[in-house]
Amino acid sequence: MPGPRILFVVDAGPKVGGGHFMRSLNLARALEAEGAQMGVEWDFAGPPALTGLMAAFASNAVPAGIFETKDALVAGAAALAAGFDAVVFDHYGLSAPDHRAIAGGRPALAVDDLADRPLAAGLVVDAGISRRAQDYAGLIPADAQLLLGPSHAALSPAFAALRETALARRATTSEVERVLVSLGLTDVGGITARVVAALLPVLGERTLDVVVGGQAPSLPALRALAAADPRLALHVDSRDMAALTAAADLAIGAAGSSSWERCVLGLPTLSLVLADNQREAAAALSALGAHMALDAAAPDEALASAFAALAADAPASSSVRAAMSTAAAAVCDGRGAARVAARFLARLKP
Repeated sequence: MPGPRILFVVDAGPKVGGGHFMRSLNLARALEAEGAQMGVEWDFAGPPALTGLMAAFASNAVPAGIFETKDALVAGAAALAAGFDAVVFDHYGLSAPDHRAIAGGRPALAVDDLADRPLAAGLVVDAGISRRAQDYAGLIPADAQLLLGPSHAALSPAFAALRETALARRATTSEVERVLVSLGLTDVGGITARVVAALLPVLGERTLDVVVGGQAPSLPALRALAAADPRLALHVDSRDMAALTAAADLAIGAAGSSSWERCVLGLPTLSLVLADNQREAAAALSALGAHMALDAAAPDEALASAFAALAADAPASSSVRAAMSTAAAAVCDGRGAARVAARFLARLKP
């Protein structure tokens, strides 16, 4: 008997980035691995940006459906769902009426970070570090189950696999030699080129690993900078984020879902808040000492100054980074996708 087929309905694009797709892809692969004996299959539906993301990161698959507008997505995904056994939603623009229209009574899982609208799903995942069950009071069905906190963040298993080695290296390393800049595949507002330009004058002899997507607005400027400056290594649509994160001694990263990747590997981070929905989690991680948050709207001089102070070879800076690494590593272990997959598959068994 064939196993369950699961439709993922996700958002992606220049304004929202590629994070919804990437964490859904991690969850899809975890479902496939966790349910290997069941023969789990999955597919994606979403906006046009989904095509490029799937080509870059899931090249053996094609989207089930691409839709230009929200109304088209709801109608199209509802039609597609007839051929699936369950639906996963990772789209902040969809709420309970849309979920019901698409799922049509099938088991549903909703991945959320906001707790700001009704959701129609039997399982709701929110990896926010400060999220509490009462935040969803009145927003989810009475019998829905909540999976809350970073221990349920859907990350690639490559991060958990490198955790022990990365933490051991950080415990014996006091200098910053490699710096990772990763501000989202879609590079909202061309933020990556701006950050790199601000860092280069204070980088010293360090290597700068810069990660962007193939359609990033910053890409032409970054290619020019990399051609002129051997300290800059450019990684386009990288499939080696875990290795790059493990090799780095310090990061400048977006304060979104990639925060959990850096926490797993204990990477000290200057975290840029790129959107309002990142502020709460960024503040919570700062309070724990797991990263140092800075608003992306801050002047370039403030970014350069904060980086220079954190990256300095002085004992005080080294102590700050060590404490940050320890605090970050305590946040999550990187096995969230497997946990969520197991819970969802348990709901799909006859």
